Amino acid sequence: MEKIEHATVRTNGINMHVASVGDGPDTVLFLHGFPELWYSWRPQMVSLAALGYRTVAPDLRGFGGTDAPLRVESYTAFHVVGDLVGMLDALGIGQAFVVGHDWGAIMAWYLCLLRPDRVRALVNTSVPWCPGGTCFPSDPEKKPVESLRAMYGDDYYVCRFQEPGEIEEDFAKADPAKLIQLFLTTRNPGPPRVPKDLGYSGRTKLLEDSQVDLPSWLTEEDINYYATQFSRTGFTGGLNYYRCLDLNWELSAPWAGARIEVPVKFIVGDLDLIYHIPGVKEYIHDGGFKQTVPSLKEVVVMEGVAHYLLLEKPHEVTSHICDFIKKFSSP
Repeated sequence: MEKIEHATVRTNGINMHVASVGDGPDTVLFLHGFPELWYSWRPQMVSLAALGYRTVAPDLRGFGGTDAPLRVESYTAFHVVGDLVGMLDALGIGQAFVVGHDWGAIMAWYLCLLRPDRVRALVNTSVPWCPGGTCFPSDPEKKPVESLRAMYGDDYYVCRFQEPGEIEEDFAKADPAKLIQLFLTTRNPGPPRVPKDLGYSGRTKLLEDSQVDLPSWLTEEDINYYATQFSRTGFTGGLNYYRCLDLNWELSAPWAGARIEVPVKFIVGDLDLIYHIPGVKEYIHDGGFKQTVPSLKEVVVMEGVAHYLLLEKPHEVTSHICDFIKKFSSP
């Protein structure tokens, strides 16, 4: 942590907090998910910096030290890709290796779709690219939230996140540290459903009452860092990414049939909830993924690993990243 430097970069009309370490000729850009921050990537950043890479990890718009625009519609993939391109420009980086997870993975896919000239190669985790920008194979005539609601019902977490203010009210009743623990330590690969009468606040209370110990890969210091940041900013910025799922789908219409052409390695845990959405395993392993991402070079399924694989298995994830990007690195 003491080696990592912090700066604020002006990009695309917002101020973006950027953490960085290393000064090699090649840059690795790390993109975090929800409810996370640049902080999730620090083991990978420090390790790759020691191998001669410049590593950069921003807080995405709406998170941590980066500005959080008020309008829900300001959180589309097109806004975020604009932020990232402007950040790369401000830092004097022409091309970067990109590594993403969760919403960071989705934004990484969009960066490759919209500005492949800025991506040397991609290592993406947990969330595959599917036509229409969804993370699962679905009816192209149906909006993503409609498809998820049809599969899982109104209590599915993505559906529960849609109404502005509603889930924030629920979150506000919960201990932020327990809320972060609830998200990061879940290992149930089934669909997360949260009935309104229980809510996330009810689930965190159950977690408190059960006095479950943290896993070895997550410390109180880690939990407190996230909790402190989200207590300051609230969760609305991150939740707005979910609220733009349908808008991303609509705005992506001009790219219908477009493929991701940059070299890609994809990593997923076999307990990841995304991996267990109906049709996703078949899509990844039976040719659909390769058709949409023709330069898909490797698919890695990590056994016994859940959604937050970068936290759960930091050294293994670092090795997977390094083994892939070194094939495309400067001599």
